[in-house]
Amino acid sequence: MAFITRPELKGTFGMVSSTHWLATQCGMAVLEQGGNAFDAAVAAGFVLQVVEPHLNGLGGEVPILLWDASRGRIEVICGQGPAPKAATIELIRSLGLDDIPGTGLLSACVPGAFGGWMALLRDHGTWRLSDVMRFAIDYAEAGYPVVPRIVDAVAMVEGLFREHWPTSAAVYLQGGRPEPGSRFRNPDLGATYQRLVREGESANGGRESQIDAALSAFYSGFIAEAVERHCRTELMDSSGTAHRGLLAGADLAEFKARHEEPVTTDFEGWTIAKCGPWSQGPVFLQQLRLLDGLGLRAAGFLSADHIHLVAECAKLAFADREAWYADPDFAAVPLDDLLARDYSASRRALVGGRASLDLRPGGPAGRNPRLPRPSGQAVAEGHWTGTGAQAVGEVRGDTVHVAAADRHGNMVACTPSGGWLQSSPVIAGLGFCLGTRAQMLNLDPDHPNRLEGGKRPRTTLSPSLALRDGEPRLAFGTPGGDQQDQWSLEFFLAHAVFGHNLQAAIDAPMFHTAHFPSSFAPHASHPGSLYVESRVDGAVLSELRKRGHEVVEADPWSLGRLCAVGRDHKTGMLSAAANPRGAQAYAAGR
Repeated sequence: MAFITRPELKGTFGMVSSTHWLATQCGMAVLEQGGNAFDAAVAAGFVLQVVEPHLNGLGGEVPILLWDASRGRIEVICGQGPAPKAATIELIRSLGLDDIPGTGLLSACVPGAFGGWMALLRDHGTWRLSDVMRFAIDYAEAGYPVVPRIVDAVAMVEGLFREHWPTSAAVYLQGGRPEPGSRFRNPDLGATYQRLVREGESANGGRESQIDAALSAFYSGFIAEAVERHCRTELMDSSGTAHRGLLAGADLAEFKARHEEPVTTDFEGWTIAKCGPWSQGPVFLQQLRLLDGLGLRAAGFLSADHIHLVAECAKLAFADREAWYADPDFAAVPLDDLLARDYSASRRALVGGRASLDLRPGGPAGRNPRLPRPSGQAVAEGHWTGTGAQAVGEVRGDTVHVAAADRHGNMVACTPSGGWLQSSPVIAGLGFCLGTRAQMLNLDPDHPNRLEGGKRPRTTLSPSLALRDGEPRLAFGTPGGDQQDQWSLEFFLAHAVFGHNLQAAIDAPMFHTAHFPSSFAPHASHPGSLYVESRVDGAVLSELRKRGHEVVEADPWSLGRLCAVGRDHKTGMLSAAANPRGAQAYAAGR
């Protein structure tokens, strides 16, 4: 039996797994009090905004994948806001910039998280807004224990806060830098939540009307007005120059979280569902297509062949991501061709015995791929080291996750992110900051993912849902930026191909490559790199080096932050597991 750090949870009532134990417990409390999996996920999601403000916030975004048993199908809720209508390549270049900064106001998109959570609650949940938000309100007002990574994030930007972002200093340096384990309050955020609830409850009608009224307060009311005022202020960003934001109230007023069809593919009896190419989700499916037929099971779990094949297929799939993925409302993304079996077969033939050092996008159906022009934009010296950027080979984090399942057959996976305390200044009086997701749009006028007003950036956020025999079996996801669809893929392979239970699949040594350009400014790449937890057998690492991989031995428990829930449709038994790395994520259930 594979080593596990904690038991895989089993039960028949309900399961919640998230990146913070407080959010998990609050989600489980919702289930115990009669809510469904969607109510539980929303409650946990708002708690995550409070207790992991360095990883997500009310000003960020959330993609959601769900199975509603009453409807019997998979749905996507896109809580990813678009770039401001005023945002153009010409405008950014007129400011003397070669790229969109990774921090500050210029990279803010419409905050989509609130809209996404409300769409889930209104259209699939059963609870009132006040009931699901009371947990987050309590932690914001009464306080919560600060995890060490919050302290690290605040320490990294303390000088920036004191010198340039006084509204952030007022929230996060109140009485000095917080200490690990200390009790931290954000009363402004609590008051913001309270006002959203009050304005919702002031509406005539029932539960849905109250949710719509709260949405109006956010996107056309006091939040939108405060965001517009905030964006009129020049504030420092990682370019080393102060800039105003481009978001206006009208941008928020036009936003609505969207229900969309998932993108799916089949693999060894499973059907895996992902969000569309406005996310990086289809790259998970492309990797499965490439791996199908390569004899992965015969290679042996975490053998040199296993790691080599997965890494080489990732390089090919992510090269296609770089060339082709974008908001399909603005670009003709050849998704069907990218997932076609004949295309995958032609790409699979490129996997050789040695590590590739080239970025090789393909040309589906004879099209010519286009990689974005490299940017020469530098990151200013000083406060900006690591802010907003996804650190390669380290679990610095920029995202959270919550998955839930209930006894009624509902299942949901959510990957909220953005609005990080270290990446954008706090909006005065509201207690939260805007996201910086527009940094994932480029300034190449000929590229599908170029900056355009009203366009969703191609993000890294990527929850997963897997079915077997037409029934939902797994909901899972992880933080990790570009690593999300590598870590979550390896988790899925460990479970579906190599037979590990959920906890063993999460606990197993993890690896990834940073071969392709990072989605985060300044978009660095490390061709041929292979980051592997040092728990992997030394002989395997030696063999990988012989094959040309630039192996970087990461700390033994440092890569991957998976959360997962499962359901056996034959027995009705539910299961859950969570990542032990960082001593923060937990699953709960019965």
